[in-house]
Amino acid sequence: MGEAIQLRKVTKKFSGITILDGIDLDIPAGSVTVILGPSGSGKSTLLRCINHLEKLDGGTIRIGGELVGYKQVGNALYELNSKQIAAQRSRTGMVFQQFNLFPHRTVLQNIIDAPVRVKKQSRQQATAKARALLQQVGLATREDDWPQQLSGGQQQRVAIARALAMDPEVMLFDEPTSALDPELVGEVLQVIKKLAHSGITMVIVTHEVGFAREVADNIIFMEEGKIVESGPGKTVLDETQNIRFRHFLSTVL
Repeated sequence: MGEAIQLRKVTKKFSGITILDGIDLDIPAGSVTVILGPSGSGKSTLLRCINHLEKLDGGTIRIGGELVGYKQVGNALYELNSKQIAAQRSRTGMVFQQFNLFPHRTVLQNIIDAPVRVKKQSRQQATAKARALLQQVGLATREDDWPQQLSGGQQQRVAIARALAMDPEVMLFDEPTSALDPELVGEVLQVIKKLAHSGITMVIVTHEVGFAREVADNIIFMEEGKIVESGPGKTVLDETQNIRFRHFLSTVL
């Protein structure tokens, strides 16, 4: 299978404060990796760097062996232009805390927009795929609705369908349930759980530890910009000897 995502010495600073501190990480192709950690530990920044929504201050990230956001000439790295970055980014689906749907477009239009514009798919082809995805996320009857007619959980499921419409190699989820009312969390996790068995590489930042236990091949615990514990899903949750991780688990369980 090989590595889908490879991080080497990844460093990121904001206003002189180190947010990511020399992160090394290999994420196998087809695996589900869940990142846990307290607020401010660098989890979301790490995801945004994988998608080059944040520029690195040091280190490299590769997806499928290809350098993300930069090209290497000799020993120097040069940032790609915006068109090249957009093309790279289309291989990586990202689902945010906020659903970011276009309010003036229907559910269906939200999903077909990028495949038609970026991937130059025919409207017919994109529509067929979008309908199949809406079926997959349990919203087949809502294609003509406007986002504001949907609950938060339904909007997030549309956002997942929209990301999948680009046939990404990797799916990144940044706290996909944190903006939802508690009773809507389950429906979104259910959709992600189904995806976890589809063979797509997934990286999920979440605080839902029970969900992590169910879906994660690997769990990473971050604190103060470093990975302080990692290992196979259930094993690391049940057997960790790391005092900081055990304390974190006791506060969220």
